[in-house]
Amino acid sequence: MEGKSYQRFPKIKIREMKDDFLKFELRDTDASMANALRRVMIAEVPTVAIDLVEIEVNSSVLNDEFIAHRLGLIPLTSDRAMSMRFSRDCDACDGDGQCEFCSVEFHLRAKCISDQTLDVTSKDLYSSDHNVVPVDFTDPTDEASEQRGIIIVKLRRGQELRLRAIARKGIGKDHAKWSPAATVTFMYEPDIRINEELMETLTLDEKISWVESSPTKVFDVNQETGEVYVVDPEAYTYDDEVLKKAEAMGKSGLVDITAKEDSFIFTVESTGAIKAYQLVLNAIEILKQKLDAVRLSEDTVEADDQFGELGAHMRGG
Repeated sequence: MEGKSYQRFPKIKIREMKDDFLKFELRDTDASMANALRRVMIAEVPTVAIDLVEIEVNSSVLNDEFIAHRLGLIPLTSDRAMSMRFSRDCDACDGDGQCEFCSVEFHLRAKCISDQTLDVTSKDLYSSDHNVVPVDFTDPTDEASEQRGIIIVKLRRGQELRLRAIARKGIGKDHAKWSPAATVTFMYEPDIRINEELMETLTLDEKISWVESSPTKVFDVNQETGEVYVVDPEAYTYDDEVLKKAEAMGKSGLVDITAKEDSFIFTVESTGAIKAYQLVLNAIEILKQKLDAVRLSEDTVEADDQFGELGAHMRGG
C-alpha cells in the first residue's frame, strides 16, 4: 500500500550483565535484524590479535609455526580497536602494518635454567602499549587463584624462546582469532498458554506425568492445589515433548506454545578482548554504518556514481 511505513524502533532490555557475559531482550523487530546483529557481533566487530611473529631463538619442543599459531589465539584487550586503523588502510606506514596507528609490538624472552619445568605464558608477553595486553583471566574476588596466563609452551633446562610479535586490527570474518565473541545465540521468546479447563480434567498423577515429560524445567505442579503453572518459559527449547505427551493422553490442546516473532532473547559471551556490553554497542554501531552505506539518497546523484544503473533505477531515472 502506497505511503505505508514499515519503520520499526527496536528496544533492548538488559537482563544480566557481567564483563564477559550479557543477556538481553531485543523487541519490536524481526528475525532478519536479530540475525544480522548476531553475525556482526561474531564476524565484524574488530579486535587486536597477534598477526606477525618473528622467532629469534626457539629450542623448545614446539616448532615455530605451532608457537606462532598459539600466540595468535591469545585474546588481547581491544578497547581501542575501533579507533585503530586496519594495516591495509594505514597511510602512516604505507600498509606495512608496523606503526603506532595500526599495530602493537610484543616481545617475549624466556629461558629455563633449573630442573623444574618452566611454563611460558601470556603473562610473559611484554607490550609496547599498556592498553593492549593479554587478557587476564584471574578471578579478582578469589584471593587463592593463581596469577597464571595462557600457556604458550613449556621449557626444560637449557631450552629458550625469544621472539618479537606484531598485533594488528582485524575482524573475525578474516580469521577466527579476531572474533571477540566466544558465543552469540538468540531464541524466540516463547508464549505459553495453558488450557485451564482441559487441565482440570486430569488427575494429579497425570499432571505430574505431563509436567515431567518436558526435558527442561518449564512447568511445575502445586501438590496441594493441583494447579499447573509455568515456572520458566525461557527454558522451553521448542522440543514439542509436552505437546506430544498431551496428544498421547488424548488431551490435544492442553497447552498452546507459540514463538513471539518480534521478541528475541540474546546470550552473548565475550572472549575477554572487549567487555560483552561493548561488543553489543560496537556491533550496533557497525550495523548502522553498513546500513548507511547502502542507503540511496533521493536528492543527490551520488547513487548513480556509486551504484550505476541500480542507483538510477532506485531514483526513478
